[in-house]
Amino acid sequence: MSSHFEYTYSAEVQSEIEAIRRKYLPPEEREDKLAQLRKLDASVGTRALIASMALGILSALVFGAGMCCFLVWSLWAPGALLCVVGVIGMPVAPWLYRKLVEKRKREIAPEILRLAGELSRK
Repeated sequence: MSSHFEYTYSAEVQSEIEAIRRKYLPPEEREDKLAQLRKLDASVGTRALIASMALGILSALVFGAGMCCFLVWSLWAPGALLCVVGVIGMPVAPWLYRKLVEKRKREIAPEILRLAGELSRK
């Protein structure tokens, strides 16, 4: 009689065991490196998009308020001022997006390059 045990698992059982094991790992070990790389890459434009969209929408609303001053209330000076501020803000929004994306890329580039390097060596 043999003195050792031998276990064989099917691929289905192995994947179930791995899924259960991952639930109990610390959060930083749960994600594999490719998932971390994807998450970092996706995060590049998120903040920039929110900031530039907010600026563009706010600028359009200010421009609209200026037009209301002109057309509804016949307030020429405040209307002209609001329209100019709105018109200046709208083309600044895409510029802001590009600058924030560039800044974020510089911030996370070392981490992305490290993860990509680790994944490509495997």
